[in-house]
Amino acid sequence: MAKKRKRRTKRKRKTTTKKKKQSMEWVITGIVLVLIAVLSCVHFGLFSQQLINLIRFFVGDSHYLASIVLGLVGLVMVIYNQPPHFGLKRGSGLGIFYLGLLLWESSHVFNQMMIHQGFVNAFLTSIGEEFSRAQITTKVGGGFIGSMFYQLIFPILGTVGSEVISLLMMLVGVLMICNVKFATLLSGFQKGSQLVIEKNKDAGDALKNKYNDLVEKHEQSKQEKLNNREKLTDPLDNHDDTFPSTADFTEDAPISNKTQDLEETPHFDPPIEVSQENTAASETEVGDNLTDDLPISHSYAEEDQKMKQELQDVDHGDLETKQHAQTKNANYQKPPINLLAPIKSVDQSQDKSLIQKNTEVLESTFKSFGVHVIVKKAVLGPTVTRYEVQPAVGVKVSKIVNLADDLALALAAKDIRIEAPIPGKPLIGIEVPNRTTSAVSFKDVMLHQDSKAKDISLDVPLGKDVEGKVISADLRKMPHLLIAGSTGSGKSVAINTIITSILMKSYPEDVKLVLIDPKMVELSVYNGIPHLLIPVVTDAKLATNALRKTVKEMERRYQLFAAGGVRNITEYNQKVAENNADKTNTVMEKLPYIVVIVDELSDLMMVAGHDVEDAIVRLAQMARAAGIHMILATQRPSVDVITGLIKANVPSRISFAVSSGVDSRTILDQVGAEKLLGRGDMLFLPIGAAKPERVQGAFISVNEVEKIVSWVKEQQEAVYNEDMIPSKNDSENQTDGEDEPEDEFYDQAVALVRKQQSASVSMLQRRFRIGYNRAARIVNAMEAKGIVGPSEGSKPRQVLIPPEKDDDQ
Repeated sequence: MAKKRKRRTKRKRKTTTKKKKQSMEWVITGIVLVLIAVLSCVHFGLFSQQLINLIRFFVGDSHYLASIVLGLVGLVMVIYNQPPHFGLKRGSGLGIFYLGLLLWESSHVFNQMMIHQGFVNAFLTSIGEEFSRAQITTKVGGGFIGSMFYQLIFPILGTVGSEVISLLMMLVGVLMICNVKFATLLSGFQKGSQLVIEKNKDAGDALKNKYNDLVEKHEQSKQEKLNNREKLTDPLDNHDDTFPSTADFTEDAPISNKTQDLEETPHFDPPIEVSQENTAASETEVGDNLTDDLPISHSYAEEDQKMKQELQDVDHGDLETKQHAQTKNANYQKPPINLLAPIKSVDQSQDKSLIQKNTEVLESTFKSFGVHVIVKKAVLGPTVTRYEVQPAVGVKVSKIVNLADDLALALAAKDIRIEAPIPGKPLIGIEVPNRTTSAVSFKDVMLHQDSKAKDISLDVPLGKDVEGKVISADLRKMPHLLIAGSTGSGKSVAINTIITSILMKSYPEDVKLVLIDPKMVELSVYNGIPHLLIPVVTDAKLATNALRKTVKEMERRYQLFAAGGVRNITEYNQKVAENNADKTNTVMEKLPYIVVIVDELSDLMMVAGHDVEDAIVRLAQMARAAGIHMILATQRPSVDVITGLIKANVPSRISFAVSSGVDSRTILDQVGAEKLLGRGDMLFLPIGAAKPERVQGAFISVNEVEKIVSWVKEQQEAVYNEDMIPSKNDSENQTDGEDEPEDEFYDQAVALVRKQQSASVSMLQRRFRIGYNRAARIVNAMEAKGIVGPSEGSKPRQVLIPPEKDDDQ
C-alpha cells in the first residue's frame, strides 16, 4: 500500500511539474509574440525595419493587422497561460477572411502598377529591394501568400473576378467567425427592408394627411376672407349719399398688397356701425376712419386686377426682352458625358519594367560623381516617370541639378527635367520621358474631376499630373490665363477642352463666350452655339473693337454694382435673385459670366498692338469682379507680344513646349518649358503657386467637339447681343482718351510728317523730345484723322496727304 501511494505521489508531482513547465513555455511564447508585435508596429531602427519586412514577405501590406493579431494572441498566452481556443469553425473563418484580404490587396496593387503577369517575380523583386535598403517605401500587395494565390486566380477570372472572389471570401469568413448562417443573414435583410418600406409608407400617409389638412385650412381661411370682404362692402353700398364711393378711394388712396393687412379687417366694425339718427354728427369721424382703412378691404380686387394685368403683359410680349433667356432655357439640357469617347489604354509594362533598372543607373551615376543619394520612390505617369531622390546630408541641390545632361546620357533619354525640390516633399524629382506615352482622355478627367467649388461652370479640367491626379483650373480664381506653346504642342487642343468643359457644365444664361480667332479655322466650329455673346470674330480689326466693347460692358457692370451697393458679380446676382423672387418688384437683369478667348494674340499685336494692349490691360486689371475673364493664347511668347503690362496683370500661365529657354522665361519667368515633350505636355503655373506643375493635357478629338456643339445648337439657338457685335463702322479712335484735349505738339507733328512724307513714333520722340506713349498717341490721332496710314511693323507709316496740301484742308 505504501509503495502504491509513493507511485501516485510521484505521478502527481510529474504531472504538476509538466503543467508548470508547459504554462511557462506559453508565457514565454506570449511575451515573444507581444515583443514582435510592438517592434513591428513601432519603428525602432534597422532591426525593426527588417522585422517588418519579414512579416511583409508573408502577409504584405496588411502587416499591421497581422502584428495586432499576434500581440493579442500573445497577451492571451501571458494572462491565461495557454493559447486562445477559436474552435474549428471560427479558426477556419479567420483564415478564409485573411486569405481573401491578401488576394484583394495583391489584385489592387498589381492592377495599379499595371502588371499583368509574373506576379510572384514582381513581388520578390519589390520585397528584395526593401530588404536591401532596410526601408518601407513601396507597396507589395498581399505578400508572398497573396501573390501566389493571385497568380492562380488571375488567368482564370481576371482582375474583376479576383476582386469578386476576395470579397466573397471575406464575407464567408465574417459569417463563420460570427457563427451566422447565410440564410439568417438574408432573412434579416428581408425583414429590415420590409420594415423600412412600412415606415416610409406610414410617413408618406402622414405627410399626405398633413398636406390635405393644410389645403383644407387654406380653403377655409380663403372663404373667411371673402366673407369678411362681403361684410365690409355691404354697408358701403347702403350709404352712398353719406360716404364716398369705393372708386373714389381707389384713385387717390394708396393701395396695400400685403396679405398681413387682411387680418386687420375687424377694425372696420366700430366705424361702420353708425345709426341713422346721428349720421350727421358722426359723419366726420367715420369718414376719417374709412380714409385710413378702406384701401385694405380693396386690396382683394386690386390684387386680382394686378395678376390679370401681369398675365396680359406676358401674353402681349412686353416682358419678352427681360424673360427671353428664361423662357428659352426652360427645357435646356446640358450635353451628356456619353457624347465623349474613351481612349484605349496603352500598355506601359515596358516602362514599368525599366523602373528598377533606371533606379540603379541613377544611383550609380550619382555615386560616380561623388554625390550620395537614395531613390525613395518612382511614379509612372502618362508621359514621364518621376524618380523621387533623397540627397544625403551635406549634398547641395545645385550639384544634382548640374548633372542633368550626364543623367540623360546615362539613362539614354531624350531629355530630363529636374524639379528641385518637389513642392511639399524633402525630395528632388527627376522626370524621365516614357518610351510609351499614354494619352489622357477628356472623358476620364471629366468623370474624375474633384472640384470643391460650389459652382463648377468655370472649373475646367486640364489633364493629369505625374501621379495620375486630375488637375483643374477655376477661372474665377485665376482670374485670367496666358497660354503659350509652339506649333503642334497641344495649345489648340487645350483651348478646345476649356471651351467644351464650359459648354458641358454651364447654361447659356450663366456663361457667355467671346471668341476671337484671327486664324479663322480653329474656333469657327463654335459659331451658332447659344453660349456665344457675339459671333466668332475672325478679323483682327474687328477683334480690337470687340475688346473695346468688352471694356465698355465692364464699365456698365460696375455702374450697376455701384447703384446696387454691391462689390462683385456674385453679390449682384444674389441681389437680383432676391429681387425677382418678389413678383411685385421690377424684374432685374441677371449678369452672366463672360469668358474672352483669344486664340492668337501675336497676330492682334501686329495689327493694332497699342489698342489691343490697352484693352487687355484694362480688362486684366478690373474685370475680375465684373465676372469677365480672359484666356490669351499665342505660339510666339516674345516680349513684344507678351508685354510687361500684360504679364503683370495675367498671373496664371500655361506653357506647352517652346523652342528656347528665353521663351520659357518670358511665359513662366523660369526655364523648363523648352524640355517638354509636346503633344499636350505642359507646365501649369496658377496664381499664388511658387513653382509650375507638370501636367499631361487631356485630349479631345474634333469629332467629339462637333458632337457637343451639335447638341447645344439643338437645345437652343444663338441669340447675340447686338450692342456688343463689332463692325467696321466703329471708329478706331473710340478709346477712353478720345475726349482728351489735343496735344500741343500735334500741329507741329502734322507739319513735320507732311514735310518729311514719313511718320514714325521714334521720329516724333527724337524731334520733340517726348516719351513713347505721348508720341504714339499723336501718331494714332493722325491715323484716325486720315493723315497717316496704319502701322506696317518696323517700316515708317505712309503719309496720306501731299506736301503742298494747305493747312485748312
